[in-house]
Amino acid sequence: MTLLEVTGLSKSYGKQRSVDNISFVIEAGQCVALLGPNGAGKTTTLRMLAGLLPPSAGQISFNGSLPGTDYRKELGYLPQSPAMYRWMSGLEYVVFAAKLSGIPSREAAKVSAAALERVGLAAAGRRRIGGYSGGMKQRLGLAQALVHRPKLLLLDEPVSALDPIGRREVMELLREIRGETTVIFSTHVLHDAEEICDNVILMNQGTIAVQGELSELRQQYSLPVIRLSVETGSAAAGWLESLALKPFIQASQISGGKAVFNVADVALARRAILQEAVGLNIPLLHFEAGSSTLEDLFMKVVGS
Repeated sequence: MTLLEVTGLSKSYGKQRSVDNISFVIEAGQCVALLGPNGAGKTTTLRMLAGLLPPSAGQISFNGSLPGTDYRKELGYLPQSPAMYRWMSGLEYVVFAAKLSGIPSREAAKVSAAALERVGLAAAGRRRIGGYSGGMKQRLGLAQALVHRPKLLLLDEPVSALDPIGRREVMELLREIRGETTVIFSTHVLHDAEEICDNVILMNQGTIAVQGELSELRQQYSLPVIRLSVETGSAAAGWLESLALKPFIQASQISGGKAVFNVADVALARRAILQEAVGLNIPLLHFEAGSSTLEDLFMKVVGS
């Protein structure tokens, strides 16, 4: 069932077009990664979907409604840098958000406490937000975005500013949440997208470069690849350059003692490279044979 349909969406600031005629469809229950480098138009797109920014052109239809229908009560939204009242307690902030979404006062207190429990902040609910860590603030942001049980959750770079522990906590929460609601998850951390999302929309310079199911994109764009690294400052760096001239190497990227080779035959290339490394006593630090990743696709699209 189609939950969100976007047609010809654009946003211009004077002569500068931030989002340029993009169209896509989100099915209910999907977790979609909105990918792209800084300046690709991801945040502008999410702000238009959230009803915070009027589009210059195009239409947004939500859950079968006519374009232009106000569907904001059905949304949960977490911006990249959420504005929070530091003097409020975590519970007060979520109750405030619940009331803004139309939940009656008595019920707001109940569902807010449940939301804080859900994100692991029940014990900190009475503490002032000013004393929260970065990871706690992101979890609090998720609590306010989820308190009214939205049909669509919009997340703009929710883990980009967190340390590894905070990032892991939030990613675990997102993995649970994606089973309950539809999620659009903006990020440039490709590993995170692969970890929790099943569909991808890759933007570049305001347009959609690639979109589709992650499994299909892997199959469509996957290429045999060998990745290896050697000790920097050794003669092995020159050896990497010589490998790029081998007939079984179709394309190469070499930098700082690391190399990525697109190959015609993984088995042949692996055998030849390893035999040569042993024969020349090359100090290999890493060797991996497999297929190209979402990051490879990202770099190919962004660099093209």
